[in-house]
Parts: sequence; structure tokens; C-alpha cells
Amino acid sequence: MSGCSGSDSDTEESKKTDKVAYITAFGAVGRDSFAWVAKEKGYFAEAGIEVEIKEGSGNVPNLTALKAGQVQFGALDFTGAVIQAGKGEFTDWRAIAAVHQQTLVAVMTTKDTGISAPRDLTGKTMATAAGSVTELLFPAYARMAGLDPNTVKIQGAQTTALNGLMASRQVDALGTFLLSRGALATVAKKEVVVLPYSDYLGDLFGNAIITTPALIQQNPDLVRRFTEAILKGLQYSVKNPQEAATILNKVKPTYTVAAGVGEIEAMAAYVSPAGGAPIGSMDEVRVSRSIAILQGAGVVPNGLTPKDIVDNSFIPKG
Repeated sequence: MSGCSGSDSDTEESKKTDKVAYITAFGAVGRDSFAWVAKEKGYFAEAGIEVEIKEGSGNVPNLTALKAGQVQFGALDFTGAVIQAGKGEFTDWRAIAAVHQQTLVAVMTTKDTGISAPRDLTGKTMATAAGSVTELLFPAYARMAGLDPNTVKIQGAQTTALNGLMASRQVDALGTFLLSRGALATVAKKEVVVLPYSDYLGDLFGNAIITTPALIQQNPDLVRRFTEAILKGLQYSVKNPQEAATILNKVKPTYTVAAGVGEIEAMAAYVSPAGGAPIGSMDEVRVSRSIAILQGAGVVPNGLTPKDIVDNSFIPKG
């Protein structure tokens, strides 16, 4: 991170531009379009920040990039990161805003399998990315839904292979993300059935914006300006999915506008907090309940507190 001044005049020197790098949760897809929207619409520039946007590839690579100082901000699956922090694998991060107010992980299948409720998974095979948050949380989800998790065979697979496995009926269901529903329907050419984890694990957040505790301590004003700008981009994106997807398509021409619109529209319902709270809110009570759920599932040991993983002081108040 560095600063630069626009000219030699006192007026311009006072308008320092902070240069930072940000990494998306996963690639350049609809759910991450808001970062490019914030850049294209000038929200970062208005906040005095020049942002290099990098394409992420999941929690571990993103947390590694943050730890190495390759990026100063990023997005990732919050629940997965909490699990990693609880295990002591990655602890040098703090969530500063929620992108999704509920987890977007889900069981997904096609209607022809006859699976329409969690209990229908008994004796079936579910493919999911090996070691993913979907796999780690499945036992807790299953028990809450009245299903014995041991009666379901979990098959590890590459994320990019999941839809193909389901389309060819090599498996009965997928552990995946809600926003991939359209992609599965396109590949399988069948009606898709979605069983969201949030039906039973409602206190878990989805993606979140993160930074380091060091940056929060050293430059809280930068963290505040960045948070406000990227949340403006998020809010604009869900209100204007066509424009947001078009902006993304300019950055990533191989990703169609239609695909972007589909993802943005699908995630819109998960972005706004309940009770009229500001966008991005991460209520400490809910964070505490999230930790308790993960501890109860046996994936996070006792001792983790909201302050270890969240700093919600940068959310705009209105």
C-alpha cells in the first residue's frame, strides 16, 4: 500500500490517493461484480483510493495473499474462514462487512432424483469440493434437518467438476453454492432442486469483506473509506444487476452478461440485513451464535470470540 499526490500544489497534495489491492472471493463472476462496479462508478476514487482488483480462488489462497501482503482487502466465505481461525490455521484477518447475510451453501440436485427434502438423501451420494465449508458443515445441517449424516456418502471432487457429475448422474446431489443453480440447470437441462443450509443454520453469514488487524490499527480511516466505497458498489449492483453484469463483462468478456445478471439477482435477497440495518452489518449477537453453531458441530474448538474475527465499527450508520 502506498500514497501519491496528484500535483505539486498544496491543494492536490492534500488529496492523497491510497493504493491498495483487493482479491475477489472467487474469480470474476456475478457474486463478486460489486468490486468492479465500485471502481467503474468512481466510488473508490471518491474515497481517495486506487484499487487493483485481483481474481481470488477460495479461502486458503485468499487468506494466504492477505497474510503475505499481496492484498490489503479481500472477500471470502466467512464461515469457512471462521473454521480456519478456530483451528489456528489463519488468524491474522478480521471481517469488516458482510456481503451475504446468510450462508449460500446448499444441497443441490435435479428433480428426477426424487430428492425434495434433506431426509431423502439417506443412502445417496453427494459430491462436494473436498474440505470445503459445504462438506464441513454437512453433519450439522443434516442433524438439524433430522437426517443421520452417516447415511450419506460424501464424494470429494473439484469445484469445476461438480455440475458435470450431477448432470451425468454420477452422483445424486451436490454440496455447492446457491448461486450456481442457473449453471447447473444449463448443464443438466433439468429442473433443479435446492435445499439451502440456511433453512436450518440461519445464523451463519455468507461471504464477507476482510482486512488485517494491522491495517485496522495503522490506518482505520483507509479501512473506513474502503468499506463505505465497496458497500456502495454492492448496493448499486443488487439494485442494477444488468448494469453491474455489463461492467463485469467488460472486465471478463468470457463471462456473459446473462450469467452475471442471474447470479446478482439470485444473491440480492441475501444482501440486505433484517430489521432495516445498514448493508454490510455483522451483528455481534449473530456472530456469537454462528460461532456457537460451529462449536456445536465440532468444527471449531471453544475459545473463539466475535472480537477474534469481526470488527464491525466500519459499517456506515445509515
